[in-house]
Amino acid sequence: MLGLPIRPLGRVESKEDADSMDIGSWLTALSGTLTDEIVPLALLFAASVVAWAVARWWLVAAVGRLIERSETTWDDALVEHRVFVRLAHVAPAYVVHHWIGAIEGLPDDFVVFVQRVALAVMVVVVVVTLSSLLTAVNTVYSKHPEYRHRPIKGYVQVLKLVLYSVAAISAVAILLDRSPLIFLSGLGAMTAVLLLIFKDTILSLVASVQIASNDMIHVGDWVEMPQCGADGDVIDIALHTVKIQNWDKTITTVPTYRFINEGFKNWRGMSRSGGRRIKRAVHLDVSSIRFLDDEEIDRFGRWALLEDYIREKKKEISEHNARVLESSAGGPPAESDGAGRPREGAARADLRLLTNVGTFRAYVFNYLKQHPKIHDRDFTLLVRQLPPGPEGLPIELYCFSNDQDWVRYEGIQSDIFDHILAILPEFGLRAFQSPTGHDLAALREAAGRRGD
Repeated sequence: MLGLPIRPLGRVESKEDADSMDIGSWLTALSGTLTDEIVPLALLFAASVVAWAVARWWLVAAVGRLIERSETTWDDALVEHRVFVRLAHVAPAYVVHHWIGAIEGLPDDFVVFVQRVALAVMVVVVVVTLSSLLTAVNTVYSKHPEYRHRPIKGYVQVLKLVLYSVAAISAVAILLDRSPLIFLSGLGAMTAVLLLIFKDTILSLVASVQIASNDMIHVGDWVEMPQCGADGDVIDIALHTVKIQNWDKTITTVPTYRFINEGFKNWRGMSRSGGRRIKRAVHLDVSSIRFLDDEEIDRFGRWALLEDYIREKKKEISEHNARVLESSAGGPPAESDGAGRPREGAARADLRLLTNVGTFRAYVFNYLKQHPKIHDRDFTLLVRQLPPGPEGLPIELYCFSNDQDWVRYEGIQSDIFDHILAILPEFGLRAFQSPTGHDLAALREAAGRRGD
């Protein structure tokens, strides 16, 4: 029974009588013996309760008052995670283990059994206390500003797993009165089973080491992992899982090893750079693109954002067209106007002329360059023309906002495009959009007026 040597209680006349005594008879004899020692056992139980009360309500309270008076903050974590409260449970087990042998008349087997149980309880309590201590260490570490982005929670959980395993083996070995090496030697034959059971733990441990050594993710990083439905801030990095709070305030839990096996996007570089990219296009109706006339060129030349551009372009185009006209006519160039057009004839196909879309691109570039919320140094700033398609001609803005806050960033981006869409008619341009019901009604009305 429980692996303990059990000797018969009371007087046994012969070996045959001892062999014939069954468990029921032993329990009957034990109850008769314990009846004589009920008072000492009750006193021992009361002493263990008093020891627990003194340790829990006096010693722990005294330590708590000392910690409240201290100026350090690390010891507050010990109280927060109840390290001393859990350690106080050693006191009753120690009292029972130490004083059970002092009660005369108890069977030796019973005394040994109680002592083993008390010792196993003390081992478990000490391991649970060490687990709380490790949690407190992790709390203190994570609050330090220099180490906040390098979590050790995964390593702490590994240490806890080792402690719990050692505690389980030790407790069983104490109860069965066997050497722990016997159980450890038996684990070798179970390696394959253990690898299967702890597969995720092993993968997560390796992943945690790689994540920490390669500095892949931190708590607070904006991580995007579409295959897992995760797009938000990392709020916790543990041994087995990484918790990501999405922008809709839901929380996605991703196994740690998937950050090694699969790709993900970390926006930390953007956060540290001091800028946030704006990459968006406005689509122009291709049928609204044309050359500028003299009046429009003069008008744009008076705009502060286009004054230098118009002046340089007029000079560049005038010189180019003069060379073209000279080479084609075989003589001195004809007098040209301010836009580079020959005065005596219409524009030819080989002449350069200002267009409304090119002038519009120059205006948008200068507008962004002088915008107080857009980086114009050390960051890419361009306004480019993408290939035209079924939705018109895309004019893409590629720049960086100097405000990374999501709400303010979206406001800056919206204000810029509000202005761009509103300024389009000044250049004779139209934004492209698919026909709406209003457009179709206008077409039917026009057709009705023509009598179609």
